[in-house]
Amino acid sequence: MHNYYFRADIIYPSIVSYARGDVNGDNIPDNVYLTGIKTPSSPFTQNITLIIQDGFTGRFTRIPLKENTGYNPNVFLMDFTGDGIDDILISIDTGGSGAIMYHYIYSFVGNKPQLLFDFDVYNNQYTYDVTYKNNYKVEVISNKNNKKYIIDISNKGSDYLNEIYDENGNLKEPITGFVNPLSGLYPVDFDYDKVYELLAYQKIAGRYNADSLGYVLNTLKWENNMFVLDNQFVAIWGSEL
Repeated sequence: MHNYYFRADIIYPSIVSYARGDVNGDNIPDNVYLTGIKTPSSPFTQNITLIIQDGFTGRFTRIPLKENTGYNPNVFLMDFTGDGIDDILISIDTGGSGAIMYHYIYSFVGNKPQLLFDFDVYNNQYTYDVTYKNNYKVEVISNKNNKKYIIDISNKGSDYLNEIYDENGNLKEPITGFVNPLSGLYPVDFDYDKVYELLAYQKIAGRYNADSLGYVLNTLKWENNMFVLDNQFVAIWGSEL
């Protein structure tokens, strides 16, 4: 006979997000969990882990995540590759002031986990140069596809502009901004074919993070066994008439 003891001072993992669908391709729904250790009186979660239960055999597969701490972890199931089998999208809020998020997409076809999307890889590939120009303009260069965008900041208000420009609209000194890492990754079925594309948001900032100038919006689609850039837009804030 065995005696089992429960340690009251140890916080055990619990289910923090759940989805159900066929992720291994056998046409039997599987259970997909994110588990983690919740912090008492806080939404902060540690040791976030992807766990998949085969709907046919009941067997569990545990997949540790490279970045496994954050807030409001969520799991979603949808087909990104077009094979008719659900893939697994994981989203974790870092909780920082830049609204930066961790995102992973896994395939589990044939009960073999394959990482399809890693936010770190994306952030390293999608880089930008942000430069203030004369006459109340900001230039944004997307290095991934060699595209240039010009943002008109003449509506930012006199206090803001007078710190940066002289009375002739010329820069008082060189100023550069930056583009934040990935702050949102949203599945969108743009062409209604039940295969989802990804809409990625990255905030464009000026002299500091709260000095928001707009967003870079990248649409990614699955092609040649990877997510590739399909469309790119820059969205800006409007001003009162």
